[in-house]
Amino acid sequence: MHNDGGSGLTPISSYGEFGLINHLTQAFPVVHPHVIKGIGDDAAVIQPAEGLVQVISTDLLLEGVHFDLSYVPLRHLGYKSIAVNLSDIAAMNAQPLAITVSIGMSNRFPVEALEELYAGMKIACEKYQVDLIGGDTSSSKQGLMISVTAVGQVSPEAVTYRKGAKKGDLIVVSGDVGAAYAGLLVLDREKSVYMNAPDLQPDLTDYDYVVGRQLRPDPRVDVIYRLKELGIQPTSMIDISDGIASELHHLCFHSKCGATIYAHKLPIDFQTVKVGEEFEISPVTFALNGGEDYELMFTIPIEDFEKIKTIEGLSVVGHITDEEGIMHCMLESGEAVEITADGFQHFKDTDTNSDSPESEV
Repeated sequence: MHNDGGSGLTPISSYGEFGLINHLTQAFPVVHPHVIKGIGDDAAVIQPAEGLVQVISTDLLLEGVHFDLSYVPLRHLGYKSIAVNLSDIAAMNAQPLAITVSIGMSNRFPVEALEELYAGMKIACEKYQVDLIGGDTSSSKQGLMISVTAVGQVSPEAVTYRKGAKKGDLIVVSGDVGAAYAGLLVLDREKSVYMNAPDLQPDLTDYDYVVGRQLRPDPRVDVIYRLKELGIQPTSMIDISDGIASELHHLCFHSKCGATIYAHKLPIDFQTVKVGEEFEISPVTFALNGGEDYELMFTIPIEDFEKIKTIEGLSVVGHITDEEGIMHCMLESGEAVEITADGFQHFKDTDTNSDSPESEV
């Protein structure tokens, strides 16, 4: 390895393209027997397990759009780039199996920065037992781009789509919601303070949970395994990347149904409530219109209610109706407020938020 003789950091140019890929991926061993060939050839080779089908998802993260490196550590970014893709696999009720990673980077990034990025990816791969089986690197005129494709597997009868919800089905949400957006607000505030007064160091002690939910989310693969253990087959499912309002719209649109949820049943962490008070925003707004929580929202037949109660960390927040396209949130006052699909959208003219979650189609 050759450094630049000044900063002590290694320029990317000291490696060829393939040398850089080999350097960054050499610490990723293959753990699944279904992966016959991973990195090192023109393409990976996967042998699907007998009786299972493969599900595939891809995601793109762009600097200045999806993340801000002024406060996002590269190791956390690497972890998150894997996590958000595994969340899509979990949302199909499938087991994650393998990923490919492609990156575009400008020459401002030394090799050591990319090592940090891939170190975070490796932590996520080890935690969720997925194999890195390929990818690419390319130069970029500006910024950092990360593209991840994830592969999962599931039995054909267990695949869960956005369509399938029926009248009377219960709407279930895992974990808590709204925290990631609360964390983003805190990080943006502290960044503004720092930019105006560099001598003031941010103190995030009281915001560790919500900041962690923004910087390092965890896909709820564990919920998928638990549902399978209990013999619960969701009728529809989606991951919460754009907020409950947007995701509920997707489920209702594809299932040709409506929904009613109850504000007091939404699982919201106390730290999220605290941030809401500071910013004078209702935490219900965080839950409905925030994003990047990467929890799961799914529907189940009411007959499975007794089973679902045995899974810790799941909340029944409402039910499916036959009023196609009509969604309501019932407030504790008894007032019914219509829910629109105003999850965060990148392509709104007013959207300048660097980490706001992307719109799914």
